[in-house]
Amino acid sequence: MPSALKSLPDDPAKLKTLLIKERSASEKREDQLKQQIHALLEALRLEKHRLYGKSSEKCPDQSELFDEADSLVDELEGVDEEPAPATPAKKTQRPVRKPLPVGLPRVRRVIELGEADRQCACGCTLVEIGEDISEQVDIIPARVQVIQHVRKKYACKACDETLKIAPTADVLLPKALASANTMAYVITSKYADGLPLYRLSGILSRYGIELSRQTLSESVLKVAEKLMPLTEHLKQQLINSSVLFMDETRVQVLNEPGKTPESYSYMWVQRGGPPGKPIVQFHYDPGRSTDTAKRLLNGFAGTLMSDGYKPYRAVAKDNGLTHLCCWAHSRRKFIEAQKAQPKGKTGKADVAVNFIGKLYGVERQTKDSDGATRHRTRQQIGVPVLNQFHTWLLKSQQQVPPKTALGKAVNYTLEYWSELSRYTDNSAWPIDNNPAENAIRPFVIGRKNWLFSSSQRGAKASASLYSLIETAKANGKEPYHYLSWLFEKLPGADNENIEALMPWNR
Repeated sequence: MPSALKSLPDDPAKLKTLLIKERSASEKREDQLKQQIHALLEALRLEKHRLYGKSSEKCPDQSELFDEADSLVDELEGVDEEPAPATPAKKTQRPVRKPLPVGLPRVRRVIELGEADRQCACGCTLVEIGEDISEQVDIIPARVQVIQHVRKKYACKACDETLKIAPTADVLLPKALASANTMAYVITSKYADGLPLYRLSGILSRYGIELSRQTLSESVLKVAEKLMPLTEHLKQQLINSSVLFMDETRVQVLNEPGKTPESYSYMWVQRGGPPGKPIVQFHYDPGRSTDTAKRLLNGFAGTLMSDGYKPYRAVAKDNGLTHLCCWAHSRRKFIEAQKAQPKGKTGKADVAVNFIGKLYGVERQTKDSDGATRHRTRQQIGVPVLNQFHTWLLKSQQQVPPKTALGKAVNYTLEYWSELSRYTDNSAWPIDNNPAENAIRPFVIGRKNWLFSSSQRGAKASASLYSLIETAKANGKEPYHYLSWLFEKLPGADNENIEALMPWNR
């Protein structure tokens, strides 16, 4: 008799109990294998989408988001497995060319009729009755010139002892080849347009100007150090924000003390400012810890908007701040779950995206409304949708494996539900952290080109320069024009006049 059979109990009741246990264990193993297969297929679909699918999602503040069908969130019952109905195709409209900016200079090139063409068949001469004007943008490449700072010398004819010379020029970088305008051009090209310094060096060489990457780099670092009083002033003003948006992204610093060149440091961004003075502040830090968040929020007493990174929640709780969480971040997780679905299939992720689309529809409806109207509309339309969505999430949490993309999205949204839904309590509170994400995007795009910072000094310089450029853009200023004006004014300014140099005072 086989040994396995010898080990079976003779008592029928014990044998039945053993068989039930074995069956339960077998079903559990089968269920685990099914979950593993599901997770592997989901990971495979996500990787295929990353490699071959669209490279980005539609942003929640774009109009396409609100074209999603609303019927799925009108009734809670039966929506769990129903796909979103197809959106009717929109009638395409011919694009309308926007007029060119009025402030640009105009060069008139008048095209006249010849003398013979101005003669009418009846014998009379045609008279002018108007003009037909069409416009084209005319861009002239960079004009390179040399500024000579001439210092006059004077001597006494009566004696050989008296000799006087005019004072040195009050310039941004004494003894440097690059003028204030040149540094404004270089800094704007790198930090606003994402051009690495070695490419800028090559561009200048085509004009016969030999400025190596190392020379440009050192000049940029020196300018950034001169701008430190301005960035410190931005920090002081930022603390007065009623709502502060906050986010962070990685940056690679090759010569980071105590870290390998392959490791990551972080660039933090804050966006806020007093009324009429929007501020974007970048801050470099080797880590991504709660201590860094606490230091950056020191003295702030308003409302914090962020994603679900836990240090924000911890600091908000410790400092007594009102904490809001970003719906765009939650939506992004459900978008990932959509991508993980089998091709051509719809399911719970589509339902969740449509719920969030309904919330953004309320925001679009009240975008230009006053605070009272926005608050009333949020309470009348947005809050019931939130309640339906919350009920649906709790039900789905019991049905979806927690380690799948959809399970992670559901659990994340439920974990931060109070911070996500709190925005409806105040008409001035935002639904998402898009202002911070939009502010950090130029840094992320630039990072793809220049890849890394060589040292902490370079990373801090980048933070300072990105702060001024993005703050200038937030205040409607063209970065090059602002920096050119600033670099001309800066040498003669003192710390008491820093406010006059801010972008909103340009």
